[in-house]
Amino acid sequence: MPAIEPIALSGYIVWAGFVGATPVFASGTGAVTFGTEPRVVTPSGAILAAVRDPDGRSLVIGTDDGKVFRLNDAGESTALADKGRKWIDQVAVGNGGLVAFASGRTAWVREASGKEHELTRPRAVGGLAFFPKGLRLAVAGYGGVGLWYPGTAAAPQELEWKGSHIAVTVSPDGANVVTSMQENALHGWRLRDGQHMRMSGYPAKPKVMSWSAKGRFLATSGAQASIAWPFHFKDGPMGKRPLELGARKEMVTSVACHPVEEIAAIGYDDGMILLVRFSDGEEILLRPPGNGAISALGWDKSGLELAFGTEEGAGGVVNLAA
Repeated sequence: MPAIEPIALSGYIVWAGFVGATPVFASGTGAVTFGTEPRVVTPSGAILAAVRDPDGRSLVIGTDDGKVFRLNDAGESTALADKGRKWIDQVAVGNGGLVAFASGRTAWVREASGKEHELTRPRAVGGLAFFPKGLRLAVAGYGGVGLWYPGTAAAPQELEWKGSHIAVTVSPDGANVVTSMQENALHGWRLRDGQHMRMSGYPAKPKVMSWSAKGRFLATSGAQASIAWPFHFKDGPMGKRPLELGARKEMVTSVACHPVEEIAAIGYDDGMILLVRFSDGEEILLRPPGNGAISALGWDKSGLELAFGTEEGAGGVVNLAA
């Protein structure tokens, strides 16, 4: 088993990963811990959402007192927005300094210049995701997804499907939009022709979705294995059997695909972490069970180190090279 360096944390770990070369852990308590010798930065209230910028050099967080911050690898904080008493429970980042965040039925996009755009949806926003290129945002909620070009007069393009959509992701090639649903399923749209893609059979909500390094698979939580749907066929996952990675009796609560190789780190509700290869299902134990369900996983740029956090405030860094 690879070496693990434990890090003293507390509270539910909302996000774990690397900002620059520094391991960073964001807790629901409002604390953000930098490095293996913890330095704690508490920028505001409780942290509800966190996401790393595409360049990997900063972390954007949303809080329960309406604030959005960007933190660099030195722990220095820059305020991006203050929406008063609103809960900022959805955050997304795009290229060129773009930041999106949402509270209730309202979503905002902030450009690097500081210019802000606002969109009001019919129902509460359940998820946000930028497209890989350009200023286009997927906004999930009840009834489907709106594809919005902020700063234009055009109404969002609506991708409709009945039910509550609680998270959204866009494929690395920008060709597919996929949501996690309250009804224990995924739903997707192929944008070139509007084809629906229904991916069901989950015993729980597949809240975590992670694209493989080449965008060939979408690995998910919500079952007793990480269900990885193939997207490299002409019709995507339709009519194709998904991979079942790291099958156990315990539920998968988090998954993070490796940044370079076709492998994934899979976290379970008993605290175990496995490394599993897509091609043949080969497994390596990264962490034994204990200290709560895995709530966050994140790789460094090289793919040699993995940060993790649990619902009970345990965390650390797995070093695959050690």
